[in-house]
Amino acid sequence: MGQSARTIQKIHSIAQMRERARQILPKPVFDFADGGAEDELTLKDNEDAFQQHSLVSRPINTSAECDLSIELLGKKMSMPLVIGPTGLSGLFHADGERCAARAATREGIAFCLSHGSVCTLEELAATESAPRWMQVFVYRDRSFTEEHVARAAAAGYDALVLTVDNQLVGQRERDLRNGFTIPPRFSIPDTLAMAGKLPWLWRMRKELANIRFGNYERHEASASLQGMAAIMPTLLDPHLNWNDIKAIRKQWHGPFIIKGILHPEDAVKALDYGVDAVIVSNHGGRQLDGAVASLRALPGIVKAVDGRMPILLDGGIRRGRHLLIARALGATACLIARPQLWGLAAGGQTGVEQVLKIYRTELTRAMGLCGVNSLAEVSSELLFKDSV
Repeated sequence: MGQSARTIQKIHSIAQMRERARQILPKPVFDFADGGAEDELTLKDNEDAFQQHSLVSRPINTSAECDLSIELLGKKMSMPLVIGPTGLSGLFHADGERCAARAATREGIAFCLSHGSVCTLEELAATESAPRWMQVFVYRDRSFTEEHVARAAAAGYDALVLTVDNQLVGQRERDLRNGFTIPPRFSIPDTLAMAGKLPWLWRMRKELANIRFGNYERHEASASLQGMAAIMPTLLDPHLNWNDIKAIRKQWHGPFIIKGILHPEDAVKALDYGVDAVIVSNHGGRQLDGAVASLRALPGIVKAVDGRMPILLDGGIRRGRHLLIARALGATACLIARPQLWGLAAGGQTGVEQVLKIYRTELTRAMGLCGVNSLAEVSSELLFKDSV
């Protein structure tokens, strides 16, 4: 076992993995993943919302072994966790998307590829990682959306995820303060000031020269990555509407998921348009600052949907017990984004595998101490209710 693998095995929490990533990455790159919009109120509240819920331990019923598995959209997964879409994962480790997808498959969970991945969706599919989902957006040029959907179908993706909360891009002020660009550019003084980051710079020296938006290579602006990054927000159509949902549903014949739902009425309407699942999400606090925390929005959506489709939760999941709390509030499973990027930065595929093992270990312990043997037994009864 190499020194890097031994170092990764000594990381026992997501917070520790984040700190390891912070030590490794140049500040602009770390902040690109870590930051949120404007004052980062929603980013913080996504995590704080979990602290408002306490679990009721049932030590007399403690179980040493728990069944964490679920069935989601016709696929069995080893635990209620999905690696969510994160753009430019290849910035954090060479071949980042494929590393993360392989880690997900090895740990028995689904992986969702970002539209803004470095590798193409076909290159990711060639890894035979499964279950694999593909993220798409609605563009001003609807034929470009149709092309992405058709490519995902041809490449055998198991589900399509339409993100709806990024049509107007939030103001991410850490990136503005850092002068962050895609690809990152570091002056000689910047490089000299980052002596502790030289291992990452050396490791990524070839990759940084080849960073690309793989799925946009056919677009006329793809010749210049910097140009592509600049115009990408203008490709998205802020006039997204339910007719677009209807059109994608007609084209895509597999499981169809909408990511970015916070209002119960939108979740119910998604059902009417043939959507198979929704992801309760505020884009990790990177879009509308001051938006409700995903966990706080979850119960209302669960009540409105009333068991008619799976509801997934995205945002602020940093502990295995958070998976249990979300499940007790009605979520079928949760998505993680930043934690897998921290894992990539710390150790590539090995780092992501360690992230997933941390969640698995913590969830197993929390379930055991709450006296439940399987996720099917999890209900709101696990949450403490103040009688005062």
